[in-house]
Amino acid sequence: MKKEIIIIVTTLLVSLIIVLGCDTKNNHNHPIPSNPLPSLKAVVNGTEPGIIVDSSGRQVLLRGVNVNSHIEYWQYDPNIATNYPFTDNDADLIASMGWNMVRLAISWSRVEPKPGEYDESYLDEVAVSVDMLSKRGIYTLIDLHQDAWGASLAALPGTICTEGKPAQGWDGAPEWATFDDGEPRCEKGPRELTPAVRAAWVNFFKNKIGPGDIGIQTRYINMFAHLVKRFAHENSVAGYDIMNEPNQFLEETYKSLSQFYEKALKAMRQAEKEIGAPKRLFFFEPTIAWQAVGFPAPEPFNHDDQVVFSPHIYQEGINDGTLEEGFARAVKETIELYNGAPVVTGEWGGSPSRAKDAKDDYFKRHLYEQDHNQFGATIWSWHTSCGDPHAYYYAARNGNVANVWGFFNQNCEDNSYQGMRIEYVDVIQKMAIRFAPGPLDQVKWSMDDTEISAYGSKSQTGNLIEVFVPTTNPKLIQVKASGLGMIQSTPWFKGSLFYAPAIGGPWSIKIKDTS
Repeated sequence: MKKEIIIIVTTLLVSLIIVLGCDTKNNHNHPIPSNPLPSLKAVVNGTEPGIIVDSSGRQVLLRGVNVNSHIEYWQYDPNIATNYPFTDNDADLIASMGWNMVRLAISWSRVEPKPGEYDESYLDEVAVSVDMLSKRGIYTLIDLHQDAWGASLAALPGTICTEGKPAQGWDGAPEWATFDDGEPRCEKGPRELTPAVRAAWVNFFKNKIGPGDIGIQTRYINMFAHLVKRFAHENSVAGYDIMNEPNQFLEETYKSLSQFYEKALKAMRQAEKEIGAPKRLFFFEPTIAWQAVGFPAPEPFNHDDQVVFSPHIYQEGINDGTLEEGFARAVKETIELYNGAPVVTGEWGGSPSRAKDAKDDYFKRHLYEQDHNQFGATIWSWHTSCGDPHAYYYAARNGNVANVWGFFNQNCEDNSYQGMRIEYVDVIQKMAIRFAPGPLDQVKWSMDDTEISAYGSKSQTGNLIEVFVPTTNPKLIQVKASGLGMIQSTPWFKGSLFYAPAIGGPWSIKIKDTS
């Protein structure tokens, strides 16, 4: 029987700093055990949701937040910025949440502003954010984002709608790839049902011929292949989300989403092969109607074992149904349709104001289900401007003052910044298994965030377990472990990181906050 280790942990820094070093370039005094970040891959067995592991076989639970700083949004007010730049301070604060992944949203309209011409300066801006995150032990999922097709589908000035209201613009596709067949730009329901939006999507899935006699879907896939080559050798890039919330729920385009995924994945693998790069993870989503009205998931398509099913589990957040049903459905579908691909929910969340209600347990239950099911997850979103079209859509256009999501308070009457939403941070920041020394058999987290435990039946000798605990006083943390070497801790931005090498074989850890 392996000897159990029960330690009231003190701050042990010296050995970690000597062996692994610090990020001195940015004057951070936080040693990163996984520095540089190792590459990731999926491991599947076909009978249950797969897992994501690093190059040494450690299971990684990818948790974090969406960042929209690089999205090219439609601007409803020229005096209000649509988003905020991503800064070192943002990266520090994200690291202080204990997260290890950011879903970094970018726009097709910026990557390819003209047909076949790619804006390398824009991709350089994206690369700077990727590098900032990597230095803080955070992976990047590059997300090709869109909402209601693109900014250019806003109703023209003077538009009169006999039904509904003139449509606003959103983000995603460039104007040169937008074919709405002259359909009305009038919203009389959800933005996705605007006739012009529906027409643009139908034409995309039909691969309508555009500039240069090349289909617009072909253009998109070529753009994606270029993006893949640009970041192909970055181990801190976990992978690519090929398309955010595809608007595919019409009978004539239902099967075409899977066909698109198959072609895009083939192009990705060819791009990687051409430059001798390893395979990165390919994240694919069901239609936006999946979580809203229970629309079917995409049909099975030809894929390898390095794909990730990425539904948005918004049930109880902004959609009907229970979040537990959303998780159960994701488990069932990935096994039945996608050979048990790992699951990472690319978006989830609800109004941050809900965090003020002690009786509202939505956020905690979602976090619990993430651990229970070992799903990755990135909440929407980090920082939202009053000029974001979401703010306009849900509030200002209805005669109210805009209200924004995100982790920062803002007064949209004067667009003033009012600091972080402390109650929200307190609910979302939690103890978290960042890396396990081998496959996880179970993770159990108490919703009062006083205890987390995990165990596995195998590990590789020397593999580090890394657990984030949101405390700056590790003396108040009790650790009980087996199958692991000396438990140590180090300051981790506004928390503490506990780590230990595996001795090989079965292992377990239980961390309890005694404060």
